[in-house]
Amino acid sequence: MDWNIIEGKWKELKGNAREQWGKLTDDELEEVGGKKDRLVGKLQQKYGYASDEAARRADEWAKHQDAKPEDAKPQNAPTKT
Repeated sequence: MDWNIIEGKWKELKGNAREQWGKLTDDELEEVGGKKDRLVGKLQQKYGYASDEAARRADEWAKHQDAKPEDAKPQNAPTKT
């Protein structure tokens, strides 16, 4: 998911971020506000990641925010009418 979209949907996605990075407090997640650079900084502080590692992990998390359970359905599945 694009970081601009994440920023706009941060209230919805904040819970997912909390699950992923349990060391981040609610206040810290509020400070992040869906901004990648802020999240990267918090990951560096709390987890001791190098900048490039924190950015990689943030991007990996963002990529998984696109995956929805309905995306796993087969494309050619019959539909009921």
